[in-house]
Amino acid sequence: MAKSILESREWYMAAYVPQGLPTSDHIKLRSVPFSLAADSIPDNHVAIELLFISIDPYLRGRMVGHEDGLYFPQFKLNEVITAVGVGRVIGSKDEKFKEGDVLFDFSLPVAEYSVVPTDSMSMRKLDLDSGIPLPEYLSALGLPGFAAWVGIGLVGEVKPGSNVFISAAAGGVGMYAGQLAKLKGCRVVGSTGSDEKVRLLKEEFGYDDAFNYRTESDFDACLTNKKVYP
Repeated sequence: MAKSILESREWYMAAYVPQGLPTSDHIKLRSVPFSLAADSIPDNHVAIELLFISIDPYLRGRMVGHEDGLYFPQFKLNEVITAVGVGRVIGSKDEKFKEGDVLFDFSLPVAEYSVVPTDSMSMRKLDLDSGIPLPEYLSALGLPGFAAWVGIGLVGEVKPGSNVFISAAAGGVGMYAGQLAKLKGCRVVGSTGSDEKVRLLKEEFGYDDAFNYRTESDFDACLTNKKVYP
């Protein structure tokens, strides 16, 4: 018989980080009891086991302790932080979801187990028969892939035959942006921070050319030489 009380480890915001990198002084791990009893789940909520989370750059902006010029609210001190994630339903008080369903949401607690409301506009049940690996919902089909699609398809409106330059090309967004541009029939050149990543862009991601911005001193000449401009 399964235990009705589990131990859940969760990450919480212990102190804000106005500058520099967050450390274990700012984000801490604690263990808390988690009940699987049916009466511990409110109506229109589900209990989930977290499977995957996406560590995206916007999370850093939620840790500074002020909201001036930011478009996301700050994490509250001593409360569990949230992130884009994928989780499995282990208990449900919503007829739309049943145990075993796998859900995606833009704001899941970064905890092994949690109870979350089902009225989130971004929450959706994933099709486990689609053949799509679950981590892809956080990468190619998550925020990085979405940002790349917006940049290439909506903002850039690139056309076949265009010359496209992408900075931070080996990053989470850049690697998808370059591939999307290639699919549209563009010539794509990217910049990145190491020779190893240059090889990755050209050999794995299909970039036409790439360069290491740390070792190039004249970017205009570099881009011209690589025929980014017509």
